[in-house]
Amino acid sequence: MPWYDHALAFEQPLAFLEQKIIELAQQPQMADEKAYLQEQLSHKTQEIFSQLGPWEKIQLARHGARPQSQDYLKAIFQNFDALHGDRVFADDKALIAGLAEMPSGRTVLVLAQQKGRSLEERLMRHFGMMHPEGYRKAGRLAQLADKFGLPLVTLIDTPGAYAGIGAEERGQSAAIAQNLQLFSQLKVPVVNVIIGEGCSGGALGIGVGDRLLMLQYAYFSTISPEGCASILFKSAEKAPQMASMLKITAEDLKQQGLIDRVITEPEGGAHRNLSTMAATLSDVLEEELSALEEIPVPQRRENRYNKLMGLGTIAPVLA
Repeated sequence: MPWYDHALAFEQPLAFLEQKIIELAQQPQMADEKAYLQEQLSHKTQEIFSQLGPWEKIQLARHGARPQSQDYLKAIFQNFDALHGDRVFADDKALIAGLAEMPSGRTVLVLAQQKGRSLEERLMRHFGMMHPEGYRKAGRLAQLADKFGLPLVTLIDTPGAYAGIGAEERGQSAAIAQNLQLFSQLKVPVVNVIIGEGCSGGALGIGVGDRLLMLQYAYFSTISPEGCASILFKSAEKAPQMASMLKITAEDLKQQGLIDRVITEPEGGAHRNLSTMAATLSDVLEEELSALEEIPVPQRRENRYNKLMGLGTIAPVLA
């Protein structure tokens, strides 16, 4: 489905121009008009996206046409072999996991949260909200990667861990906590990438590693702006205000030292050009993994520990 069918309010002028360009593409005699509109589209895109606030960026992270993990798995990785189940209860469809080959030939183990497109798929995948069995599957496969010396790549895109009674009964919080401990101690390189939403323990459960990267219009937070507004003001209407106050966009988090790298998206966002976004992400992953593999295991683990222990520190206030 074209991105303009999911256009956000601030994208409407761009959607109008895009549709006009597509119409003119069927009329060779209108080539000059098409070129003019393409120039206008690029100019208008730059104008709008240079003025985006935190709330608009969060809307982009949730965009209906935004590439999801499965899109990147198909565009970047080859020979993907899916692995299933936690060997205890079930296979969580919110987490796609398996062995894959990168363009360089490097074999990695990928853990990827998938929200789904159609209503049927979203229900099957719990809208990307993992259950305890999903986190246990992630932990089991992380140990497998560690055993065979395979780098670990995680693609994070979730509004949070599943909060139903069944999930709590099966040990949701314990499953996430166990992964925090496990992932912090892995010997293999671990690169985490937030491609859309990275919310709460749902993201942290597969989000601990050597490098934490974010796409330009992703967000990473302990709570959604709507959830924060509901708690503080008893109304989700204050969500745009909370989005600004929480400082949860990629740019804000990089300035605070809470993430390691912001991955630039194509003009107008990842949903406007999947192939370019996938190529950029592929190059970044190759670069990060190559750099990490050059570091001796003991030093890499120590660096990871120091990085995790340094999160959230507050600089002393001068009198």
